[in-house]
Amino acid sequence: MQKSNIIGYRKIAAKREKAISKELMTVEKQEKRLEQAAVKPKPASWKDGLENKIPPKVYSGLESAFCKGFAVVFDQGKAVIEKGFSKEEIKVNHQIRDYAVQVKGGRKELKLVRKGGGQSAFLNLAATTVEGIALGALGIGMPDIVLFLGMLLKGIYETALNFGFDYEMPQERMLILKMMAAALSSGEDWLRRNTEVEELLFPEAFEITKQMLDNQTKETASVFAMDMLLLKFIQGLPIIGILGGAANPVYYNKVMKYVELKYRKRYLQMQQKRECNA
Repeated sequence: MQKSNIIGYRKIAAKREKAISKELMTVEKQEKRLEQAAVKPKPASWKDGLENKIPPKVYSGLESAFCKGFAVVFDQGKAVIEKGFSKEEIKVNHQIRDYAVQVKGGRKELKLVRKGGGQSAFLNLAATTVEGIALGALGIGMPDIVLFLGMLLKGIYETALNFGFDYEMPQERMLILKMMAAALSSGEDWLRRNTEVEELLFPEAFEITKQMLDNQTKETASVFAMDMLLLKFIQGLPIIGILGGAANPVYYNKVMKYVELKYRKRYLQMQQKRECNA
């Protein structure tokens, strides 16, 4: 290799390393803000009053239905969800953007990787907003769970692909469930679950069994049920149901913000490791 080529390569490598470090610093700041909001959440006093009005048997039945719906969508809904996007097209687009990172190595190229799923994210948010409000206006609550979770998983799967990760692997499915649970947690639960997510960002050393996935599916479904059940109950009531449906985009944004940040961090850390091994 000619000396000029070596110098040019080293300049690009140095530029890339600096850009990755800056992007990781930005991610770290955003993680700190997420942690502060999760550890000391603002209490929703309106929830307590309404929860007390739901009979225990009704609440238990709703929770059971919610968890079953969650499990069905996560375990069996992949084929249906995948009809809403082109997996191969997203993978190819990521490969192109990732190649640009290797060739040019600037923050601009790294940001293009992050923004790769911007349009689909907007469309998903719009769809879950319209669907939730429409069903809420009709007084349809619990069936909306399946539609909402399907749209949420679609957004997560697209995000995984946009950063170069295959969501079909058992390790990846476990990570997705852990991220979903952490995103809706607060206090000590958030700290614990966020630590578990961090440990799974590089899951190659972990063997994930079907039983482990089943157990985590139940745990994540329970987290969602505890947080969303009241709103879905309200959504099943005529007239005021629109309030429950309007919560869909709020939950979608909350989960996707956490998921996107973790996938972004993981991608950047992989780039950093690549630089160290080069």
